[in-house]
Amino acid sequence: MNRRKKIKQLLEAHAKKANAKKAPKKKSTYISKADRLKLSAESNQDSETISEVK
Repeated sequence: MNRRKKIKQLLEAHAKKANAKKAPKKKSTYISKADRLKLSAESNQDSETISEVK
């Protein structure tokens, strides 16, 4: 029983790793708070300049 359990655990672990490699990575890269503030400031400036042109 014990030997069977160990083999089963190994096979399940290998299968889990293989499935993880196949799965697409959906996680986006981390953007720091300072970078997010910079991006929002730039987008605000862009929208202001566009509205001024019209």
